[in-house]
Amino acid sequence: MRERLKAIRDAAAPLAQASREAAERPVPGLVASLRAWRGQSEAPTPARRGIAVVAITRHGITLAGRVVAALPGAQLYCPEKFKAEAEAAAPGAAHTYVGKVGDQVPALFAAFDGIVAIVSLGALVRLIAPHLKGKEVDPGVVVLDEAGRFAIPVLSGHLGGANALAGHLAVALGATAVLTTASDARETIAVDLLGRELGWRFEATHAELVHCSAAMVNDEPVALVQETGTPEWWAGHANGRSGPLPANVTVFGRLEDVPLEHLAAVLWIAEREMPTELASALAGRCVVYRVGAGVPR
Repeated sequence: MRERLKAIRDAAAPLAQASREAAERPVPGLVASLRAWRGQSEAPTPARRGIAVVAITRHGITLAGRVVAALPGAQLYCPEKFKAEAEAAAPGAAHTYVGKVGDQVPALFAAFDGIVAIVSLGALVRLIAPHLKGKEVDPGVVVLDEAGRFAIPVLSGHLGGANALAGHLAVALGATAVLTTASDARETIAVDLLGRELGWRFEATHAELVHCSAAMVNDEPVALVQETGTPEWWAGHANGRSGPLPANVTVFGRLEDVPLEHLAAVLWIAEREMPTELASALAGRCVVYRVGAGVPR
């Protein structure tokens, strides 16, 4: 038994070491955007860096090389038997492991902000299911088919950035991003992402986020109250939006001007504290966004 345990530890050592090394590398803009919203969670977030690309077949490794090239700083992981192919596909960014790919998932989850897996969707679901903790802390996970036709966010589409990652891969590979998140599919406001690319931060409970998000995607009347921050946020919102704001959204310049009795939810972009006389009326149906210092106003 001791010999078997030692063999398992020795087999996992290269991946663990590579993961630690990857965690020290500087991360470019896309990955920074994947991490930008992590501070919203009350739960502690592990220190993670970069994107891991996992492939388990020769054809998958060839595609993985293109993915690594499209994501500066990304690291490729594959079985030891494909070491030569991996090093050719992703020079300087290839790592191999011995054993089952499922055994590598805990280390990958702990070390990386995003994971691109070139496997079947069903296989990926089974591989990651035992390791899920919550969307506030899980990495963004995207699955690619071996032909590079579809990029599908599987886990943490919004908070983990998988939707953004899939969109980036779609452009880079000429693929189709298959987005099933309601706000992205319909190009409405993603309540949990509003202003993320600008460094804005939200203040809300989980229940308030759920309520306001439901009101948005169900076309219920929503007030967007913007008292601070750049008014140009819509074009860059949630991977980019075009056209006008959703028809169910009414824009106001002051919170006091909002007819609260007629609205299902309020999105308030402000620097001041909530007026005492409005706090009870807005309880449970308001998300507050703080622009903060050093970001576009």
